[in-house]
Amino acid sequence: MRTPYAQPRPWVIAPFLLVAIAFVAFSLPPYLTFDPSRSRVPVGAAVRGYYPLLVAHVIFGSIALLTACLQIWPWLRTRFPDVHRRTGRVYVFAGVLPAGAIGLIIGALTPFGPVLRASNVVLAIVWLTVTITGYRAGRQYRLADHRRWMIRSVVLTLSIITNRMWAVVWVITLVPQLQTTFGGNEALMIQSIAGLSGWLGWVLPLLVAEWWLDTRRPPESPVAGRVSNRVPGPAAAGSRA
Repeated sequence: MRTPYAQPRPWVIAPFLLVAIAFVAFSLPPYLTFDPSRSRVPVGAAVRGYYPLLVAHVIFGSIALLTACLQIWPWLRTRFPDVHRRTGRVYVFAGVLPAGAIGLIIGALTPFGPVLRASNVVLAIVWLTVTITGYRAGRQYRLADHRRWMIRSVVLTLSIITNRMWAVVWVITLVPQLQTTFGGNEALMIQSIAGLSGWLGWVLPLLVAEWWLDTRRPPESPVAGRVSNRVPGPAAAGSRA
């Protein structure tokens, strides 16, 4: 009989954690110098205050990325529930909430064009919404709902990695078309790569997560569902007395 979620295995998180650590080790250090010239995002023409917000977003996002892996670790959740809850609070309040709120601002100001701006803003709103919904479900001890919403949240947190993977794909695909498709306009090509990578980086993983959650949902009998949702009236209660 298939269970709705994976059985706890100590090693199952290792690939996710290794990828997250490698990504943070590569992406974070330039921003810890607080030197705008080392930014991986062009900040020369950005509005005043953009770079400090970018640095804060990267730092809070790194915290979210590393703690996200711990949140989806079934073994940790089962064996050490207190640790799971504490790292969950770090994930939400020191990771997603500040990173998402700042992401709304800098996402709308990205120098990589309007398509990526739209993606960034929508992603930030969805990321904050599913995370807050999942946290509230956990506080209300609706654990099945909590788990489903937090899986969506973690998928969106990890989407920064799939974003970069799509960027590599589109660079390989579109750079040879610079003189043809883009008429030699390098800025347009870069905006196209960024926009495509931005949307595909989080929409496709979220769709896959939704499919996975639906396939893992335990089947419910229609009759059982009607019975369980029915509130017994006084007559019914009296007949069982």
